[in-house]
Amino acid sequence: MLGVRAIETPEQMHELGLELGRALRAGDVLVLTGPLGAGKTTLTRGIGEGLGVRGPVTSPTFVLARTHPSLVDGPLLVHVDAYRLNSAVELDDLDIDFPHSVVVVEWGAGMIEDLVDSWLDVVIERPEGSTAGELGDELVEPRTVTLTGHGPRWSA
Repeated sequence: MLGVRAIETPEQMHELGLELGRALRAGDVLVLTGPLGAGKTTLTRGIGEGLGVRGPVTSPTFVLARTHPSLVDGPLLVHVDAYRLNSAVELDDLDIDFPHSVVVVEWGAGMIEDLVDSWLDVVIERPEGSTAGELGDELVEPRTVTLTGHGPRWSA
C-alpha cells in the first residue's frame, strides 16, 4: 500500500481511496497534503465508500470536521479540514475519537504528529500552471500520490 502511485484520472483517485478504505481500521489517521483541487476530497470519498460509511462525503472546509457513521458496523470516518487551524492544540480541541475512528485530516501536516503515534502521510502532487480548454471545461491532469507511513502501525 505504501509508496508512489501515478493517478491519471479522478476515477483512479477514487479507486485509490476505495483500496485504502478497505485496508484501514479504527485508530488509523491519514494526513492529506496537496494544493487546492489536487483530489483530497475525491480520495476521501473513496475511503468513505471503502469503509462503508454514510455519505455523502463532502469537504469539511466550513465546519472543520464531519463525522460519517458506519453502515456496516465498522469505524466512523472523521474528515477534518485543518486549513484554518493554527496548532495541534486547536486540532485536539475538536475532541476527535481517534481510537474508534478512521481520521482523515486535510492540511494537517505539522499538527497531527503531536496527537497520535502513527499516521499515514498522503501527499498529492499535480502539475501547476496548466490551463483548461474552453471556459467551463475541467482539465484532467495526472497526479502523483506518495503514501508514507509513520509510527508502529505502519512499520510492518
